[in-house]
Amino acid sequence: MTSKFKIKGLDCANCASQLEREIKKIDGVENASISFMTERMELEYDGDNKEKILKEAKKRIKREEPDVTIEEV
Repeated sequence: MTSKFKIKGLDCANCASQLEREIKKIDGVENASISFMTERMELEYDGDNKEKILKEAKKRIKREEPDVTIEEV
């Protein structure tokens, strides 16, 4: 399953890359792609655990980048 998100508040491309690596470590995530330029994130994951995976992804984003906001599009 794939979901797309709008990400606001990223400071740099390196921050996006770091968040991408953290999200890819979540159990059930097949792939994650964050674009600093377009402020978009695409997340591919096991559909059976969507809520759990999204909750953990948001938690990791807030831990690494507290000023970043994320909303599903």
